[in-house]
Formats: sequence, C-alpha cells, structure tokens
Amino acid sequence: MADGAPNVTITLPDGAARTFTAGVTGAEIAASISPSLAKAALACKVDGRLTDLSEPIGADAALSIVTMKDREEALGLIRHDCAHVMARAVQELWPDVKVTIGPVVENGWYYDFDRAEPFSDEDFASIEKRMRQIIAARDPVRTEVWDRARAVAHYKSTNEPYKVELIEAIPGDEPIRMYWHGDWQDLCRGPHLAHTGQVPADAFKLMKVAGAYWRGDSRNRMLQRIYGVAFASKAELDQHLTMLEEAAKRDHRKLGKELDLFHLQEEAPGMVFWHPMGWRLYRALEDYMRRRLNASGYHEIRTPQVVDRKLWEASGHWENYRENMFITEIDESTGAGEHANEKRVNALKPMNCPCHVQIYNQGLKSYRDLPLRLAEFGSCHRYESSGSMHGLMRVRGFTQDDAHIFCTEDQIEAETKAFIALLSSVYADLGFEGFDIKLSTRPETRAGSDAIWDKAEAALEAAVKAAGVPYQIDPGEGAFYGPKLDFKLTDAIGREWQCGTFQADFVLPERLGAEYVTSEGEKARPVMLHRAILGSFERFLGILIENHAGRMPLWLAPRQAVVATITSEADGYAAEVAAALSAAGLRAEADLRNEKINYKVREWSAAKVPAILAVGAKEVEARSVAIRRLGSNGQTILPLEEAVAALAAEAMPPDLARA
Repeated sequence: MADGAPNVTITLPDGAARTFTAGVTGAEIAASISPSLAKAALACKVDGRLTDLSEPIGADAALSIVTMKDREEALGLIRHDCAHVMARAVQELWPDVKVTIGPVVENGWYYDFDRAEPFSDEDFASIEKRMRQIIAARDPVRTEVWDRARAVAHYKSTNEPYKVELIEAIPGDEPIRMYWHGDWQDLCRGPHLAHTGQVPADAFKLMKVAGAYWRGDSRNRMLQRIYGVAFASKAELDQHLTMLEEAAKRDHRKLGKELDLFHLQEEAPGMVFWHPMGWRLYRALEDYMRRRLNASGYHEIRTPQVVDRKLWEASGHWENYRENMFITEIDESTGAGEHANEKRVNALKPMNCPCHVQIYNQGLKSYRDLPLRLAEFGSCHRYESSGSMHGLMRVRGFTQDDAHIFCTEDQIEAETKAFIALLSSVYADLGFEGFDIKLSTRPETRAGSDAIWDKAEAALEAAVKAAGVPYQIDPGEGAFYGPKLDFKLTDAIGREWQCGTFQADFVLPERLGAEYVTSEGEKARPVMLHRAILGSFERFLGILIENHAGRMPLWLAPRQAVVATITSEADGYAAEVAAALSAAGLRAEADLRNEKINYKVREWSAAKVPAILAVGAKEVEARSVAIRRLGSNGQTILPLEEAVAALAAEAMPPDLARA
C-alpha cells in the first residue's frame, strides 16, 4: 500500500472488511484472498453491480467475486463473450464483413453481420474452429472509456458504419466503453470475462442463421443473424441439444400435418383451420373444461365478438391495447336527412372482460349474489406481427377458457385458493404434474391510483400465501388494470409454458360502473378476478400435442380405436365390433381395406391411434379381439364384451372417472 495514497474498505460476502489502496481491482482482491479464487474469478460484483475484474474501485464498497458457482451471472458472461469471440472469428475469416450488435438471449446469443454472401453450414464449421483457436489463445480482455469524438473517428477509420450509428444514438452523458479481446475490438457496455480462455471451448454451438433488418426496421438493410448456444459444460450443451432434437420430433406443426389435425394458410394469417381429427381433439378438451367449470360453480355465457369502440374507451383498452386490436368501420344508416350515413367504429374483441361486466350489470346485484362466476369460451382476435406467429402457439384468432369472478374483497382469498386447486387438478388430468407461480406487480403504464394498486397487490399476495403454494415476484409485469398470478407448467422434456393466469382487478368495475348492494344496504364496487387455466385452446392444444408427442391419452385421442380386419371374411364382425365400441362412447372405426394386417398396424400406429383391434377368422369364431396398444409389440386377446368394457372405462375422462 503506497504511503499517503487514499484507502478503500472492501466488505466481503462473509462480512469481513479489508483495506486496499484506492483503485484496487477485483482481480487483485481475488488474488489477495487465495490463488485458487484468482484463477476461478470471472468477474465481480461491486455494491451489487456486475463489473469487470479489471475495473478500479475508488470508494468503500461491498464486493463479491463471481465464479462458475454463480450460475446465472457466469452463463451471462460466457454467452456475452461467445458473441464477441464469434464476431472476431467471422472478421478474421472474412475481413470485409461489417459487425453490428450481439446481445445475450435465452440459452445463448446472436450477432448480426453485414456480409454480401450468405453464411452456410460449412461456414459454421469454420467459424466454430476459429472460435476454439481464439479461446485456446487465452487472449486478455481489456476495456477503456473513450470520448464520443474519438470513438466515432475510430469506427469511421475502420469502416464500421453501424458502430458509428450506434454511438450517435447513445445519450450524451453515457460513457463510450470499448473492449478488446486480444487485438479485436468492439463497442460494448460489458462486463466481460478476464480472458478468452474462460469460455468453455466444448460447451458452445452455432445453431442457425436468419435474416434481420438493421434496428428492426424493414426500410433498413437486411443483415445476417447468427444464433448460438452456450453453457458451462459440454454435458449441459449435450443435454440442451438432445432436448432440441426431441422438441423437433414433437413439433406440433409437424405432427399437426402428419396426423391431419389442422393447417394455417396465408389467406387467413394466424387463424386455424381445424380438420375433423383436430376438431375432435379440440371438442374433447372443451367438453372436459366445460364439465370442470360447471362442477365448480361457474355460469357459462356468450358475448359478441364485435363491439363499439365506446366500450373499449370506457374500459381503457382503447388507450392501452389499441395497437393489438382489429378495427372495423361501417356506415351506419340512420334513414334520415343528409347525414344518413354515420361512421361507426367497432373492434373485434381482444378479450372478454368488458363484455362480462355488461352481463354483470344487467339487474341489481346483492352481496348474496357474490361470488358470481361467469365463464365463456370466448372467441378473441389480437393483432400479432407476422414474424411473431408460430403455429398454434401464437395466433391472431383464438378461444380463451375465460372467466371472471365478481366478489367482495373478503372473498378474494377463498376464490384464489379454489382456483389454484382447480388449476392443479386440471393440469394433472392433462399430464402436467408441476407448475410454478409468479406474482406480477404493477407495470409502468397502468390504470388506477397507487392506492388501488397497493390494495390489489396486497390482497393477491395474501391470498396466494394463504393457499400455501410457493411463488416468485415478477416486478412490473402485471396487466394494465391489476396485478396477476401467472402459472408456468413444465412439459415432458423440461420446457416451461405460461398458460394459466389469475388477476385481481379493482379498476375495471369502477370504470364500467359495476356495483352490488352490501348487507348494510349501501352500494359498493365488486372486485373482478380475471382467470384462465388453459389460456387459449389453440396454444394449449399445441402444448398438449408436443407434451404427448402426438400420442394423446386414450380419453383425449381423436381416434381412440380402430378395428382392423385380417381377412375379408371378418368384415361383418369388424363392423359389429366398431359399432359396439361406438355405442360404448368410444371414437372408433373399422378398417376393412384389402391390405395385410401388418400394413394396417403400421399405418394406424403412425397415426398415433391408442388401440388397434385385429380381427380374423379365429376372433370371429371366438367372438374375441386381439388388442395391440400403441408403442407395444405384443397383443392381448379378450372376449368382445370384456374388451369393450375395459376400453370404455379407460377412455372415460378423468373427471367423470372420479365421479
């Protein structure tokens, strides 16, 4: 420590305080603690802010050293450095390529390049090879802060126009931070690893290339975006690649075509054409949900799809959601005078909430009527950009399993607990055992006063605590009218899907004049609880198809059983068996084609039919069937009546089986 130099006190995570000369770096502090920590150090946190190990510390601070044990921070650093290492590799291989931006995304990163020739799979192999060479070189990473003029001059001299444009967009009071990975340089906020060798050389992979307009504007030049994934170890990368391979096999778009369930076409973008088998699946799910709601005290209703803008203005959707709404103008004939035609602006409903309040408002409500649970399988339309649509997962036209509970504040807790119990049961019936809950709080743009939001957030948090289920806070992600619980389920290959939601709304009842008469004879506003379990039938069916890899459980399968003849002499008996199955409530049919039984079995197995019943001369004589289950090579011989009874019992939906 230099004589007379100012000192700083560094407080470590265990509470110990150490004194260093001002300007000490995280790397130096790590080295002073132990050589092993210095070797493992990736970055540091200074007063909770993630920084480079080389950044000088000029004031007293709390400090922690980030290592691979700090998984979230470590993965972010690895992926960020991979983006820079890839960009360096690209420019070393093709010096005329211009670089733009390379942010971290889920599981990896991307970087946008301006290159005349398209990248190919062969290029990927060359880029990955050069990246590993850069990593093996263990080149140091260093950073400097430059003034704006110097940075612009630098990028003009190196013919990097995109970097110049980025600097010009940075607010005047923000630092211009420059990073070097060896001799290669990039504009970046950081932080980064200490040297390129800290990137695991066997735990990354380049995945795909896609077109991307510069700054997301179609008027700008089309760039090439290379995506990559990176993890802390090769085992994690292999696990991720295996999951992607399995996900590709399960892709609902692929299975939807193979199983003839649905299609989409450009004449109706984002709108689903359901085929007979797909509609059977849809109806089986809808019938199940209808029974669950009826048994839980919900009243099913139906509301219009096209509604005057006045209602959307009153509800606040016109102000907060208009860009996602489909608007239609019509000439409304008044039949009088020169102003016979009047423009009327309507919107296809993007959600059902304001219409449900209209039904609630018909007639005076008493506290004795609450809670009132109104449910609708409501057909909604929302504008989604063409680039964001994805099969059934993101569409423009969809049906929600929507409901709104009008209740008093005192009833919020009981209704929340009942909803979570119902959602848990539904998810389990559909093959999802686990889910997580996030409590999303007030967004920056919202309706209602802070006092109302305080009350709504406190009520919802108290309710979920009373339900005894774990949850996490998701700050700022609430709806514009109220906080919400989001339910994220996990599928068979470990992917998370946000489906269910439960929202506490004190705002809409006020805006739309909903009231009830209290036990004291006074008028009060009900609380409106918005809730959905599936979210949308379309998206949930996509998730279901992928979760089950198209092999739906017997009760949901659109075609539950096929009776396949071995010889033509069994045609009459096969028709009898199919009729018996249908009479027992199964979705069954007979295959009387003049084809070999092995061919029929292969074909119906490919169609994911859960049960194939083969009948030939022996089965006709014994009045039996040979049942082959999907995925099994064996078969079970049963008398006809016993087989029908067993399949009918198995095909019974789980809610009816429990009754």
